[in-house]
Amino acid sequence: MLTAFARLNYGLQPVPDSALRHASPAVRLLCALVLTTLVGCAATPLPALKPPVPQAWRNAPTATAPSPAQPDLRNWWQAFNDPALDALVQRALEHNLDVKAASERLLAARTLYRHSNDPYLPSLRFDTNQVIQPDASASYFIVGFDALWEMPLFGALKSTQRLAAGNLDAARANLQGTYVTLVAEVARCWVSLRTAQQQAKLLAGVRDANQEKLHLLQLRAGLKLVAPTEVASAKAELANAEMALTEPQRAINANAQQLAVLLGQSEPDPAWLEGGAQPQLGDWQMTHAPADLLRTRPEIAAAEAEVLRAAGEAGISRADVYPHIGLGSSLDWSVNLLTERRLIRSGDSIFSAGPVIDMPLFDWGMRMAKARAQKHGLKAAVYAYRQAVLQGVAETETAMGDLEQTHVRETWAQQAAQALGENVSALGKRRSLGLASTLELQDATIAQDNAQLALVSARAEHDLAYVSLYKALGGAPQPPVNVAADYKALGERKETK
Repeated sequence: MLTAFARLNYGLQPVPDSALRHASPAVRLLCALVLTTLVGCAATPLPALKPPVPQAWRNAPTATAPSPAQPDLRNWWQAFNDPALDALVQRALEHNLDVKAASERLLAARTLYRHSNDPYLPSLRFDTNQVIQPDASASYFIVGFDALWEMPLFGALKSTQRLAAGNLDAARANLQGTYVTLVAEVARCWVSLRTAQQQAKLLAGVRDANQEKLHLLQLRAGLKLVAPTEVASAKAELANAEMALTEPQRAINANAQQLAVLLGQSEPDPAWLEGGAQPQLGDWQMTHAPADLLRTRPEIAAAEAEVLRAAGEAGISRADVYPHIGLGSSLDWSVNLLTERRLIRSGDSIFSAGPVIDMPLFDWGMRMAKARAQKHGLKAAVYAYRQAVLQGVAETETAMGDLEQTHVRETWAQQAAQALGENVSALGKRRSLGLASTLELQDATIAQDNAQLALVSARAEHDLAYVSLYKALGGAPQPPVNVAADYKALGERKETK
């Protein structure tokens, strides 16, 4: 309907002012009504969305490549070079129940979107009715057809399309958000699981070293070479080492069970509990991150969809203020069943057709209030969109800063562990030459194991900061459900961008 009006307007020739001045009042009134209708058919313009993104990231590392490549948002977890993690992510994307539920909600929104024009198509209804005259002198059985075609005037069609497109965009953003959260959680649980297993292994070594140290001190105490306080201190250190072993075991159980939930199964795989190497990024660094990457965040896409929904609701409320105009027709056939206790089987039919006008009168003030309220709702949605962008900027900046600092921390922790490892090697050689005692070697071994524990923790923090950064950027594979054809069908996608 809107397109037909536009084409008709292009085909009209300008009317001279003199012709309008000499026209009859009826013609002038008709022209005014036509112009008013044409103006009213236009939907409310969509507000311009100008996301307040920074020109450059404040915490972004300095680019080391002359032409840095775009970060890989769809397969970012592959930077860990861990085939087991790659397989877990793939299994989670295929079997996670939250993904399946979000996919069904998207399909539901997609189905409704395809029929968003249906309220403004001609409708035909068949009905039957029984009528008794007020004086109880006759009864009738009526069969008929009613047809109605409501004209989508005053922007009603475009507003309805916007509302349906907003619902569809929101469902897509929800599915993409489920993907982002799922991939990030699988990576986080896997890193935490392998980290806890490495910590358990190192803490077991610290416990064994403390046991050997306690044994040596007890022997020396029996020879009156050390004070009893040193033996008591060694017992306390051994108890603390035994107590520290419970924390990684708790983390192993919790993360293994959470992985099972993410993969849509009730129990963890036994292979997860066997232990393995801790994932690590190595020398990976992000050298390029355009601010436009924020548009991939599902939270921002959902806020943008809410603006579109609010615009549709505001347009529909605005259209409800004006009369609803349509064309209607009916064909009824009646059978006179009974008249004054005599059965009469006679029938008559009648056809009617004409315009249908539904004009608000006594509730017009309420409709105006609703239209104004929806207008304020649209402004609120725009502000919420801008807030979502600011929140995305803050999370990304924080994640970039954390990634850089944890990388520095991992580097220093690695140097400390390497230095203490060299110390243990040197003491081992001195002990073989009789220049150092076994007790000194045990103390150095405990210090080395503690340094390795610090390195494992620093490496895990670096890995988790990397996961947080790509979650902040909305990194995840694209859902397999393709709705591009739906957007093309109504041409709404171009308007929303």
